[in-house]
Amino acid sequence: MQHYRSLKEHYKFTDKEAQILKDLQPRMEKLADDFIDGFYDYIWGFGKTAKFLKNKEIIAYHRTKIKEWFINIFCGEYDLPYFMYLYKIGEIHVKIGLPTHYVNSAFTFVRTFILTSIEENFKNKENHIQEIRAVEKIVDMNLDVLTSSYREEELSKFLSLSKIEKNILTSLKKFNSYINYFLAGALALVAFFAIGLFGYDSYLLFFSNIGIEKGILTVLGSLLVLWAAIELIHEEINHLQGRGFAIGAFIMLAMAALIRKILIYSLSAEKGEELLTIAAVIVGLAIAYWLVGAKKRTTID
Repeated sequence: MQHYRSLKEHYKFTDKEAQILKDLQPRMEKLADDFIDGFYDYIWGFGKTAKFLKNKEIIAYHRTKIKEWFINIFCGEYDLPYFMYLYKIGEIHVKIGLPTHYVNSAFTFVRTFILTSIEENFKNKENHIQEIRAVEKIVDMNLDVLTSSYREEELSKFLSLSKIEKNILTSLKKFNSYINYFLAGALALVAFFAIGLFGYDSYLLFFSNIGIEKGILTVLGSLLVLWAAIELIHEEINHLQGRGFAIGAFIMLAMAALIRKILIYSLSAEKGEELLTIAAVIVGLAIAYWLVGAKKRTTID
């Protein structure tokens, strides 16, 4: 926290804004209990809050500390002890394994609660704008310091590695990036061939004796495969941007290919056994797709 002055400079936080926040403190103290009640209603919606607040004693202690932190937002003295106080809170979050997502999300409630109070006590435009600016800056600085503990924890883990381990880790990350780009190119090639398949099936529909019914079903199956390929490319782009690996999209592509076969085979009386086999595989893939989606939703919660 040696650079707390530069932190205030980067946010262009002035002494006048510190005084504005100090002037807001009496009003916010009166709202502290309402804030705590609303804050707890909000964080219980995360789904896994009980994992960190395990009993009544911990909850009571946590409520007291959150109320203390809320009132201190408007203390007016934003010096080294204040930012060290915030940093220690962040260290506790890291120690108990609280996800940064929870911290960032909780600050949405904090910001909204304070700004709503300011809106409800509107006096004049100039004063109103100054209060909003001061609140926005101090809330952002709080979030910045609290989450800095997470960044330093990740950095310390990396620095604790040996030179060989760092080189291996760096090389694996580069190799993983190359593989991802190769996969993106391969998916683009698959989409290109899917377009060719659609064109070929359309040609058979109009210029062969395949039959109108079978031809339409074949074209529809090709479109289904093309749609699944495009969806898979979209998911791979998301993955390249840092999001999770979309195994569900691969399952969906396999299902689309099998559904295409069913559409084609459904017109043939001789393909009954194969249809049953394919249908069983599709049911299995559908269950796997549902399980992947359920796991993803649980992780997000």
